Amino acid sequence: MRSFIDPLVSFAINFVIVFVIVRFIYYPQQRDKNYVFTFIAFNTIIFFVMGLLNNADISLGVGFGLFAIFSILRYRTETIPIREMTYLFIVIALPVLNAVLLNGQFYGELAVANLATMGVLYVLERGWGFRYETRKTITYERIEMIRPENWALLLADLQQRTGLPIKRIEIGKLNFLRDSAEIHIYYDGNTLNNAQVKLTSNHLENEGF
Repeated sequence: MRSFIDPLVSFAINFVIVFVIVRFIYYPQQRDKNYVFTFIAFNTIIFFVMGLLNNADISLGVGFGLFAIFSILRYRTETIPIREMTYLFIVIALPVLNAVLLNGQFYGELAVANLATMGVLYVLERGWGFRYETRKTITYERIEMIRPENWALLLADLQQRTGLPIKRIEIGKLNFLRDSAEIHIYYDGNTLNNAQVKLTSNHLENEGF
């Protein structure tokens, strides 16, 4: 009976950890069902596979190699944003780490490793201590506005059209045949993210959630 309870408790500990990371750290910033499904499914199956490898006395290096091949086979032809790729690596590495530490009964190291990982992810997602700029590239048709003396008018026009709190702009490629210019606009990503979070919260309250 104990041989059945031990792996169940270990799975519960690992699942709670990945659920906290995905649901309360990743999900509020990027509500993508496909990635949520992938992160939790990957974490779950790798934890059980790692438990099997430990029982079979297979080296940890072989286990990491298997997981690397497993992840590459699925995602080699599909572009994944760097942020999601980072989370994917974390949810792949954590069950390996947790399975080894739980199997060796290193509970102190287990708590430190997982709490530190969750803490770092939470701080990074909230942007504490950082000011991020978001960049977008647009094609602008009023090419006469790119003259240096018209930049104040250009900035005002771009802010009115996009509705973004643009801080600065850069002129890219010019096409005089089509009277257009490629312009890179930079705005405060933190301000925009906070506004989106407030808008989402108000929408949920109005819908009765």
